[in-house]
Amino acid sequence: MDSAAKDKTQPALPPGPEWPEQERAEQLARGAALKWASGIFYRPEQLARLSQYRSREVQRTCSLEARIKSVVQSYLEGVKTGVWQLAWALEAVQGAREALGQAHGLLRGMAEAAQTLEPLREQVVQHKQLQAMSQLLPRLRAVPAAVAHTQTLIDAQRLLEAYVSLRELEQLQEETWAPLGVLELPVFEGLGPLAEALGQAVEAAAGAAGRLAREDPALLVAAVRVAEVDAGRLTSLEQAPRDWRQRCLRALQEGLERIYFGTPLQPGPGALAEWLEALREALPAELAAAEALVAPCCPPHYKVVRLWAHTLHSGLRRCLQQLLEGPEMEAADAFTLLHWALHVYLGPEMMGSLELGPEADVSDLEPLLTLENIEQLEAIFVAKVQASVAQWLQKALDGEVAEWSREQEPDTDPSGFYHSPMPAIVLQILEENIRVTRIVSESLQRRVHGMALSELSAFLRSFSDALIRFSRDHLRGEAAAPHYVPYLLATLNHQSALSSSVSVLQPGWVTPGALAPVEAALDELQRRICRLVLEALLAKLQPLFAAMPSRRWLSSPELLDDVCERTERFCRDFRHVRDPAVQLLLVEAERTVVLQYLRALMQGRLVCRGADERTQAAERLRHDAAQLRELFLGLGLEESVQCAPVLLALRELLNLRDPTLLGLEVAGLRQQFPDVSEDHVSALLDLRGDVSREQRLAALSSLQAGPQPSPPAGRRALFSLVPAPAPPLSSCLPSGSCA
Repeated sequence: MDSAAKDKTQPALPPGPEWPEQERAEQLARGAALKWASGIFYRPEQLARLSQYRSREVQRTCSLEARIKSVVQSYLEGVKTGVWQLAWALEAVQGAREALGQAHGLLRGMAEAAQTLEPLREQVVQHKQLQAMSQLLPRLRAVPAAVAHTQTLIDAQRLLEAYVSLRELEQLQEETWAPLGVLELPVFEGLGPLAEALGQAVEAAAGAAGRLAREDPALLVAAVRVAEVDAGRLTSLEQAPRDWRQRCLRALQEGLERIYFGTPLQPGPGALAEWLEALREALPAELAAAEALVAPCCPPHYKVVRLWAHTLHSGLRRCLQQLLEGPEMEAADAFTLLHWALHVYLGPEMMGSLELGPEADVSDLEPLLTLENIEQLEAIFVAKVQASVAQWLQKALDGEVAEWSREQEPDTDPSGFYHSPMPAIVLQILEENIRVTRIVSESLQRRVHGMALSELSAFLRSFSDALIRFSRDHLRGEAAAPHYVPYLLATLNHQSALSSSVSVLQPGWVTPGALAPVEAALDELQRRICRLVLEALLAKLQPLFAAMPSRRWLSSPELLDDVCERTERFCRDFRHVRDPAVQLLLVEAERTVVLQYLRALMQGRLVCRGADERTQAAERLRHDAAQLRELFLGLGLEESVQCAPVLLALRELLNLRDPTLLGLEVAGLRQQFPDVSEDHVSALLDLRGDVSREQRLAALSSLQAGPQPSPPAGRRALFSLVPAPAPPLSSCLPSGSCA
């Protein structure tokens, strides 16, 4: 059959969607066939075998067609079998549908029949209930009497018997409830209040566990047993669990807290120490009683000792919180509470006692006082103590100030030094407040230590202000003190006593330098007292120095004798001053006298008229220097610290015969006293009276020659404290009136 005939016999396939993969496969197949054919028939000798290739391809084509027919035949047989099964399933579904319709009709008929039987069913239920009631009627008639008897047992505290009777009544209620369903008989209405009464009786017995363990342990055991037995009760009634075990435990805790921490038992103002002391004795005894008496009456899982310890701790903690939220405590109460809570409560006398076994389990207790509570108590204590300390220090200062106007001289100790108990009182007040806080905590001690230093600084400032007022009133004559200088010297002894003993306020844990502000205030106080003493000395000496230098001063030592006499008389009271303050006073007094002497020399009151007067002036300076040296040596001042040798240096300047050599003397004076100025040298040259203008300029120029010398070691400035008269304005006109 040719290809045209085959195309006519094949059925026409409906047009379908174009598949790109199919087209590509056909193109590849055609290409492969062409390639094969071109390879086979490329050579002419292969054309002779064309008939063989054709028959071979015809056989292959027939074989493929046979295989395709076989596959199609198998597919058609499967389709036929599926169609037959679908037909059979359809018949089965139709049969099931008819059967279900018949069953639905039968069920509808049965429901109608059941509705007609509903009255009969109700009658059956009522019959069963009546039958059950007839059987339980004798027992139900006895329920009111049983309820009354149970209440009588509860009132008589026969708790176990009452619980047995209650359970019998409840069991009867359950037996009645089962046949009656949800029907509740009025005869059982009293069981709820009866059970509540028994629960309250159990709670009351548990709340008095401590007392019952001593007086009637059987009642406590009965209450605990009732609570434990009821905890395992199972009921078919729809009732909420009574949870008597938790109520019993809660009653144990509340009763214990009520005994020790009830509102009427909380301490009032000033009674905190007594209350804490009572707790210190009572709480350990209560824990011991709990372990010995209450624990045997309760099951082990109650952990009575632990329950007692934690209940007492939480009650005490709550009570202390209420106290802290109330009116502010006094300092003594705050201190007592801090010490008791931080040391006594956790100490071996209470919760840290070795007699408390591991059952107490006090290791996980919360702190009795929180950090905020401790901070609050420490702040209260420090504030109260600070106010008290300030009041005591002010009282001590007022008492001391009141003595400054007495007619008698200051009191002396056996060694003859001016003495007052005030420094010892001040330091004792501060030191005791610091020392007593060591038994509480380091933080409180640091707070009080800082407060003490602050109050001491404030006291020293007040002391200094009081001295200023005392001196001002005395000098103005408003309140002249009969013994003004002796009391100033006494305050210097007070300052020395405070300086020597202030180290007691610096324990070992204090950082170095903590006392620096106090020491600075003490130094300032010492300088102020010395300044007031020296001002008093100046008031006595200034009239004498106003007459120096003069012709009388050149010819007679009377003026300096008077100076030395007044100075010696003034410094006579220095013997009542302790070292090292007395040495400081002598140094400053001698320096003050020398400064006044220098100030007098610089005033230009005297001009030597010739060599004889210059010699007399130089000799007077030597004599005065020796007299001042002997005076202060006699008073106890070492020669090495005296300033009088400056007069000997000035003597050399006056004693020089040749004025042309003044430059060397001035340079030497500058080496010894670098603070000497041109005005000072000019004033001294004016005192000589024989220095020309050129010689003066040459002498003054030596001050500027060379670098500024350093002051000798240990020598203080003198000339910088001595005012020199301003040099006269230079003029080329002769002096005289402008005619």
